[in-house]
Amino acid sequence: MTLRHTARPPRANGRRRAALLTALALALQLLICQLNAAAQEPPPTATPEDEEVVRVRADLVVVPVYVTDGRGRRVAGLTRQDFQVRDNGRPVETTHFSAGAERVALLFLLDASGSTREIVTQQSETALALFSRFGERSRVAVIQFRERPEQTLPFTRDLRAARYAFRIAPLPNRRTAIFDAALAAVGAFRAETADAAERRIVVLISDGLDTASAARYASAVEEARAAGVSFYVIHVPLFEPRDGQLVARRPTRGFRDLAEKTGGRFFVVGDARSSLDPRAEHDLSPIFRAIAEDLQSQYVLGFRAAAAEPGPRRVGVRLASPRDRRLRVRQLRESYESRP
Repeated sequence: MTLRHTARPPRANGRRRAALLTALALALQLLICQLNAAAQEPPPTATPEDEEVVRVRADLVVVPVYVTDGRGRRVAGLTRQDFQVRDNGRPVETTHFSAGAERVALLFLLDASGSTREIVTQQSETALALFSRFGERSRVAVIQFRERPEQTLPFTRDLRAARYAFRIAPLPNRRTAIFDAALAAVGAFRAETADAAERRIVVLISDGLDTASAARYASAVEEARAAGVSFYVIHVPLFEPRDGQLVARRPTRGFRDLAEKTGGRFFVVGDARSSLDPRAEHDLSPIFRAIAEDLQSQYVLGFRAAAAEPGPRRVGVRLASPRDRRLRVRQLRESYESRP
């Protein structure tokens, strides 16, 4: 028996192919119409739940603290229940509690004048290693300054971008405005819509000689304390001959106060011998390690601010039931500004 294969008529194949192409064209046209309609729709309005989240974040007041024993050593291992917080003398419920290094907004404030430019360039990787010690929700920013501050990197989690921001152009020596730059650093935090519970830190590297600021150091300290910003100051002093020997030049009045009055720490780098050695390289890693350990020994307490008349309000933190009467709470923020 012979089997015969019957071929399909060519005209039937052409009709089927045309129908398929028509269907695909219609489907594509329908998809384009849907995309256009979606693009023209107004953005969704905020739900009451969304507004509540924003309001709570805006009303959260955070108070960084650390606790010392009778010998001045930091005390770790405390919990939310170990602290009592008062707002203008009234006890309030602590709604946020964390270690000081879980969420850090770290801003490097770099003196771009000739005296510190090489040190900053040499220590960029060491400095950024400090940022790597903090939680994954932390952020970093960079401001360089001479007679005016310039933010070379807005807050980001991208370390690769931060490396470029540490590069300082070898411009001729100019005047230096440290306190104007400090105010700009505080302003950079205020301009950000960020997590209210994060720890705000400025690491300032400078020779300490302010020759151009319009602002006074007291203004920078006051603004920093109001915004919950702590300065960790690394002083790279200049040396000058005096009475037959090299001595460090005193920094401008108020330079040290940026650290001591905002809850940070003050460090000095270098000596007379290294100042004469053009090949000397300063190692800032012990300083950055000390900064990280200092932050890790802190606690961040937060409470929701109650409605009140606008103006300054005082915050007090104490231990609920101290295990040792010699334990002391050191607040890094003692007031905040109430807004209507």
